[in-house]
Amino acid sequence: MFIGHFAVAFAGKKVAPNAPLPALLLGALFADVLWPILVAIGAEHVRIVPGVTVYTPLEFVSYPWSHSLLMLIIWGGLFAAYYRGRTDGRLTGWVVGALVVSHWILDWVTHRPDMPLWPGGPKYGLSLWNNVNATIAVEIAMFVAGVLLYATATRARDAVGRWGLWSLAALLLATFVFDSFDRAPPPSIKALWITALIATAVVVSWAGWVDRHRETA
Repeated sequence: MFIGHFAVAFAGKKVAPNAPLPALLLGALFADVLWPILVAIGAEHVRIVPGVTVYTPLEFVSYPWSHSLLMLIIWGGLFAAYYRGRTDGRLTGWVVGALVVSHWILDWVTHRPDMPLWPGGPKYGLSLWNNVNATIAVEIAMFVAGVLLYATATRARDAVGRWGLWSLAALLLATFVFDSFDRAPPPSIKALWITALIATAVVVSWAGWVDRHRETA
């Protein structure tokens, strides 16, 4: 899942209004932030196999530390503990921790049976990625709902807060739609993990910029 993860992060602002949007995004995207780092150092493995699913050419061979349910529960607990002593930290921690765990649930819906319950444990997946139209419909519906929840939970303090939000949403949506119909595989595994890290850094930075120009409604 791609923008579905962004969707639940945006929606998290409705539950935890004092949580910074970058923290919500890092929670929802944590598995995909950790994954390219582990791929880069050889601790997890992915192959480019066109046709492995209709939607993506990536075969996720092994990612027990970033994407297993048990490890995401542990990572989520660490996030919750980190925020415990901060302003509104208990609520923020619970929400960010839940977002970390939500990654497994959302990927379980879209992935083929490659989502492990624990390192070395059984793997599951509902294979939504084998239906491109259904994938697009589900993710766009989630994304629109999530952005609208964020927009109603906050209000713009200036033009940056107003137009920055909608331009970020438009960029994410356009990127998702383009990628959904672009069947060209990535040129290499190295290009894959480098692009993933750069894209995440840009989006989270942009989100932080927008969030600083908005306030709780």
